[in-house]
Amino acid sequence: MVVWDKNTGKPVYNAIVWQDKRTEDFCQQIRDDEKGAGWIQQKTGLVIDPYFSGTKIKWILDNVAGARQKAEAGDLICGTIDTWLIWNLTHGELHITDVSNASRTLLFNINTLDWDDELCELFKVPKKMLPQVKSSSELYGETEPNIFGSKVPIAGIAGDQQAALFGQRCIDKGMVKNTYGTGCFMLMNVGDKPVLSKNNLLTTVAWQINGKTDYALEGSIFIGGAVVQWLRDQLGIIVSSGKIEELAASVSDTAGVVFVPTFAGLGAPYWNAKARGTLLGLTRATTAGHLARAALHAIAYQTMDVLKAMEADSGVPIKELRVDGGATVNNLLMQFQSEVLNTRVVRPKVTETTALGAAYLAGLAVGYWNSADEIKDLWQVDRVFTPQDDYAKVEEGIRQWHNAIKAIQFYSGL
Repeated sequence: MVVWDKNTGKPVYNAIVWQDKRTEDFCQQIRDDEKGAGWIQQKTGLVIDPYFSGTKIKWILDNVAGARQKAEAGDLICGTIDTWLIWNLTHGELHITDVSNASRTLLFNINTLDWDDELCELFKVPKKMLPQVKSSSELYGETEPNIFGSKVPIAGIAGDQQAALFGQRCIDKGMVKNTYGTGCFMLMNVGDKPVLSKNNLLTTVAWQINGKTDYALEGSIFIGGAVVQWLRDQLGIIVSSGKIEELAASVSDTAGVVFVPTFAGLGAPYWNAKARGTLLGLTRATTAGHLARAALHAIAYQTMDVLKAMEADSGVPIKELRVDGGATVNNLLMQFQSEVLNTRVVRPKVTETTALGAAYLAGLAVGYWNSADEIKDLWQVDRVFTPQDDYAKVEEGIRQWHNAIKAIQFYSGL
């Protein structure tokens, strides 16, 4: 989230990223309020967590000298990174976002598809700071010609994971994808009406095209591929992220080691911002290989927890998970993911589906493709992973994982 002076174009504070937890105390105040957070979920589809932008804007206005006064005077504006980029690409002509990004701010009503007065009042965010909300695929304007040498159309905007959902061609109700990046993010297309979760998932706008809005259920995992970076940068047991598979494959199992990498708190379906990373089951025989394998297993187990919550919310058994993101090149991880889900895991030939989805949305707007059906056949399978291992053995690992989660919850006071 960025807050900047519309007259100078300069941010009043560094951008605050989604993993930042500085607003947790304020979020807890809302959760503890007698009115509860249920009404907020009804409007936004979200839970109260520092993950979202609304509390970050409030923090900046409350903590940067003079910021709130300038905001009230109409001199400050704000937006997610899409808004910031477009504002700069057009030299301040466009202050816009799309419905999918707006739906992740805690300030946007996903039923009316507009900024909500009651929510803006709760978070003390002046409504005039917020960008105009557009659809996800339309010709918004053009870049300033001096930037690229000529004017370039700006024609597609979508949130990271919503773009990946579109890039995976999950355009039909019930289709599911999971992105393995810094975190992991699973989305299910739930059609043209929002479905509120009873299992601590998020309800989000997927996209809006030609006036039709699609919604999704989402489970957000804060630490996915970032655990591999931690093993590389903090522990130094691998020299590059790509070496994790080789090291993990040097042992046949984790030898009872359970690694819960909650360095930024627990996301869905637990939502415990105070949770911290935990290693259980260590012995003197534990090796770097066991830690590496336990780290990969942790990514798969977190994904499993989200998928089970999604099945409970939708009432539909998920028979196929489409996967994308950098970590999907790891065959050991993808095979284990299939084992713990006991279902097919499908990796496409193009795994950078966020960029692909954004390109599809822009291409539709400028007429490169005439319809979503026209690009449906562009999605191609690289490899399908199916369960091979004895599920009783897999279930024991799942039991150990859930025991570790309970220990973390107890330790953090929940």
